Amino acid sequence: MPNPMPSSGHNHSICVSQALETAEKRCRERGLRFTALRRQVLRLVWDSHKPVGAYDILDSLKQDGKKAAPPTVYRALDFLIDADLVHRLDSLNAFVGCPDPSSSHQGQFLICRGCRTVAELDDAKINSLVQDVAADLGFSAEQQMLEIQGLCRACREAGV
Repeated sequence: MPNPMPSSGHNHSICVSQALETAEKRCRERGLRFTALRRQVLRLVWDSHKPVGAYDILDSLKQDGKKAAPPTVYRALDFLIDADLVHRLDSLNAFVGCPDPSSSHQGQFLICRGCRTVAELDDAKINSLVQDVAADLGFSAEQQMLEIQGLCRACREAGV
């Protein structure tokens, strides 16, 4: 089911709280250590529905008084990606939280080039189409990440 673009009245603190609760539960069930740093990095990724870069995360950690270096942030992000809690958007070299880490899935992302908000789709028909076309070409697709850039409704209506 698609994760729609958030509306202007969206209470984002609920998204952050749910993401952190889900992460704690998922890590506990899988026997993974959800350290304080990993938790803080996940919270920073979820601070908005906009993608965030690793160096932005590093800057936020330093502002919070944490001593962190780029490798530390990248290790935390790698852990969160491996735990299906975060996605990396290659075209933006940035990260977004996964709204449904309960099932491993291939992602399609709608990225607004105006406000940089991201919505994640998990459409089985798109996954299947890519797999079928790849197979027809003799290609074995192992992982899909589809990033679609355009304008969200709010930015279109604002004339961005």
